[in-house]
Amino acid sequence: MSSKALFTQENLDTYLKALAREYKKLGGKGMPAEIILIGGAAILANYGFRESTYDMDALIDASSAMKDAINHVGDEYGLPNGWLNEDFVKTKSYTPKIRQYSVHYKEFGRILEVRTVKAEYLIAMKLMSARPYKNDLSDIVGILAEHQRLEKPVTFDMIQQAVVELYGSIEQVSEEIWTMVKDAVECPNADELYQKYRKSEIEAKDLLEDFEQKYPKVLNEDNLAAIVARAKKKKEQQR
Repeated sequence: MSSKALFTQENLDTYLKALAREYKKLGGKGMPAEIILIGGAAILANYGFRESTYDMDALIDASSAMKDAINHVGDEYGLPNGWLNEDFVKTKSYTPKIRQYSVHYKEFGRILEVRTVKAEYLIAMKLMSARPYKNDLSDIVGILAEHQRLEKPVTFDMIQQAVVELYGSIEQVSEEIWTMVKDAVECPNADELYQKYRKSEIEAKDLLEDFEQKYPKVLNEDNLAAIVARAKKKKEQQR
């Protein structure tokens, strides 16, 4: 069994359908289950700009049979233990209000209700994490670009209101990040901006992996952003 699994738009529903089947088989039919897809999984469910993700974060409301059902599906498809998990609740992007603002995605096996998050709320959660080495900023721009193409724009006011509804105040997000969001909303070519941010994230991830090899056990959530910024500045100076 691999330590990582690549989840795609093509296999997402396959795994969820199998999960509903196993949950029902293990006795879960007495209590219908609800899963709210978060992060990369929600992106895959709703948009076309992301082809895959290694994360299947979710909020899970089900009987104890769900844990075994997740493991059984993992064994069947060669997925890592905990391929679907609630680790997200330990991050600063989590808020119990996510349930209130979630929307229907699909139902599987008349037992598993799967929900996702609307664009402005998904952007709000990405803003709370805004990790330079992950897909957070490019995902924000990708969502904006796709809605731009569909002529159903997500406005700056909608995003700010979503942050207030989920987290209580727009001050939960730094002024620097708000400036980035406003520029992205107003950008006439969001697809080009998406590529810019994605390139920057890939570069940041490579820099962090190189730093981790040189200085193991130094990185943590508090110093990641500063280390990325210093490493990028040093790299620019060497060019």
